[in-house]
Parts: sequence; structure tokens; C-alpha cells
Amino acid sequence: MPLPKYHQIYLVLREQLHEGRFAEGLPGELALMAQFKVARVTVRRALEQLATEGLIERNPGRRTRALPPPTAGEGPSGRSMERANLRGLLENLVTMGLHTSVKVIDVATITASTQVAEALELKLGDAVQKAVRVRSTKEGPLSHITTYVPDTIARRFGRRELSKKPILVLLEESGVKVGRAHQTISARLADNVLAQHLDVSVGSALLAVRRLIYDEDERPVQWLHGFYRPDRYTYEMQLSRVGSIDAKVWVSKDVSAQFN
Repeated sequence: MPLPKYHQIYLVLREQLHEGRFAEGLPGELALMAQFKVARVTVRRALEQLATEGLIERNPGRRTRALPPPTAGEGPSGRSMERANLRGLLENLVTMGLHTSVKVIDVATITASTQVAEALELKLGDAVQKAVRVRSTKEGPLSHITTYVPDTIARRFGRRELSKKPILVLLEESGVKVGRAHQTISARLADNVLAQHLDVSVGSALLAVRRLIYDEDERPVQWLHGFYRPDRYTYEMQLSRVGSIDAKVWVSKDVSAQFN
């Protein structure tokens, strides 16, 4: 049984709030009605649920304000995140590049927001390259990728290079010696922008990947936000047990991905 429409809108807006998308306030009810193609009562019910959870503050005659979300878990630099095997990751990206096509949606030099600055260990307002791309297989769109790279590195490549090569390859060609990565994989519901680019319905489930790449000197060189269609992309990880018999833990040995 599908989720009620108001609950789908609530889930999409909640995820966007947690990402800091509404620092200047949420869109008005009319804008949300147009975005989700629903009646005002549906939008209001979704907003009421967000307000009940303390995520937004609604004041008559004023723009709906986002409230700071509660702290949850470690951030991009937290030690609890999994390390990715970059050798396998690079090989996987090269293989994917040979079997897929990429469309560059946008490339621009912007000032680092609070989240981007913290992830890349920059000062608020420092210049970074933001690149948005959609990768597709012969069946259709596969992933929507947004990357942030410090301008001191990214000035060596632009739209043309990003349309031809994986960004990790471009980083290495720019002299970056890739060291390690922290990565998280979670679920995400498609908003109207992701739905349009990935050819899915608003509220569809997606795989969400966040990956922070460091060079060999432990400096962050790239922050990636990726959203993948789960019907066309499978993420696989091989695990091994290590440690003494009374304190064994699972450690990843290899990373691979399959796409249809």
C-alpha cells in the first residue's frame, strides 16, 4: 500500500531540512503545491507534521523557518564511518565510465557553505567547484552526482574534462595522490529535481551515497553526494573477519558496483 501523499511530501522535506537546504526559509504553500502537484490541505498536513517534530516553525504572515536539527551521529570526519578501498573504487569508476554516458548539468565556482567548508576543512566562503552530473546506462538515468572540490585543485579541469572522465581520475591527473575515503550509504526519497533527472516519481526510494576523499597528507580533496536508482545500481562489499577469536570484527576488503 503506497504512503499517503502528505507523508511522502513530509519525508522529502524532512530530508531536505536535514541537509540544510532551507537556510533562508521554506517555500510558501503555493510553491509547494505547484512542486508536488497537490492541494493546499495536503501541503499543510505535511508541514504540520514537520512542525510537530520541531523541525520547522510556522508563524502566520511570515515565512516558515527551519529549526536546527538535532545532532545525530558523526559528521563527515567522524571515525565511525567506513573506509572505502580506493583501488577498487577507482577501478569500478573506470569500468563504469566505459559502460555509461555522462551529462554535465552544471559546473560553477561557488563560495563554500557551512557544510561544505566543514567537510573540506576550508574557511566559510572559500571558493569551491560544484559540479552536477547525471550518469546513464542504455536503459536510462542511473545516478545524479554532485561534487565539491577546492578551487585550488578544481581549476585544473572543467566541464569538458568532467564530461569525459571520472572525477577521481581527474584529481590524480591534477597531481592529487588519493589516500583514503569515508563513505556512508543510506536511503533517500526523490524530490522534484532528482525525480526529473532520474526519470522517477517524486517520493521514489533512492540509494544515497556521501563520500569524502582525502589525499595522502590527510587533506580533504573532494566531497561527493550521489543518488542512485536502486533498480539499476547495486553496491556490493566483501567483508573479512579480523582480530582475536574473542574480538573479531568485520573489515571491508573490496568494493564493487553493478549496474543494469
